[in-house]
Amino acid sequence: MDTIFHEKQEGSLCAQHCLNNLLQGEYFTPIELSSIAHQLDEEERMRMAEGGVASEEYRTFLQQPSGNMDDSGFFSIQVISNALGVWGLELILFNSREYQRLMIDPINEKAFICNYKEHWFTVRKLGQQWFNLNSLLTGPELISDTYLALFLAQLQQEGYSIFVIRGNLPECEADKILGIVRVEQQQRPKLIGEDDAQTSSGQRATLKVKDHGLGLEERVLDSDEEELRKALALSRQDMEVEDEEADLRRAIQLSMQGAAPTPSTIPKDGSVPVTSGGSLSTGTIGSPQENNLSAEELRRRRQAYFDRHSQLQTQVTAAQQQDSKPTGLDGQ
Repeated sequence: MDTIFHEKQEGSLCAQHCLNNLLQGEYFTPIELSSIAHQLDEEERMRMAEGGVASEEYRTFLQQPSGNMDDSGFFSIQVISNALGVWGLELILFNSREYQRLMIDPINEKAFICNYKEHWFTVRKLGQQWFNLNSLLTGPELISDTYLALFLAQLQQEGYSIFVIRGNLPECEADKILGIVRVEQQQRPKLIGEDDAQTSSGQRATLKVKDHGLGLEERVLDSDEEELRKALALSRQDMEVEDEEADLRRAIQLSMQGAAPTPSTIPKDGSVPVTSGGSLSTGTIGSPQENNLSAEELRRRRQAYFDRHSQLQTQVTAAQQQDSKPTGLDGQ
């Protein structure tokens, strides 16, 4: 599957990569984002000038660098919010009291953007599956519905600010195709720099389509009985994993409810989160209560989750390879 757009990290342009990976195309360039930042700077200057151009506050403001961008390629939350506004999209702080009162399951959303210090990245639903489109990865990372809540909880533990994307995202090829077929990932992508075989920025990621008559290997089963035999052979293992995932998901949902928010700011630019009304206001990032999962426990469960699925996939692959071996003719 090579239809998922995944723009990889170039310099410090993670805000650009975050937006383009969210919109699934080369929609924004550094020049366009810089233009938005300059416009925001001018609006701030005009507001400061209302207090008098001879005032000490105004002179101090003029001497300060822009809070919306810098020479490295960093862009503020205000720039991202304005850029998304062009497409009729808005940002809502995921852990705000207003949003948490809605009691929405994360899997029912369309996308999230996450920020820690000066790094931005996108988590988006394509078709019926979720993907981590972090530009620091060598490719998209498939996220199961169960693991999505765990992943977001872990990000919050690590200090990330998470924003929900609201509005209609532009149509994209990946969303259409993944609405028909599902993909699986045998090996998670690595961080850029850990893979010697990494390629240039902007390469689309390759994932394997599950065998439902549309597999990449173009294999055709001999009969429906053969497919049923394989399904029965793995059914017990699948049921065990699904039951455990359901219990884990319920536990995560309970742990994320009722978290008491604590003040937090977005570093570098002093920007403030976006509320459900679309305006900028002071927001809070919730911190877990004492009975919530710790960061160490979240990481442990995350690794255990992937270990179980890796072991199951290895067994599936081995069964498929065994079935594909040619059989000799008796009596020759």
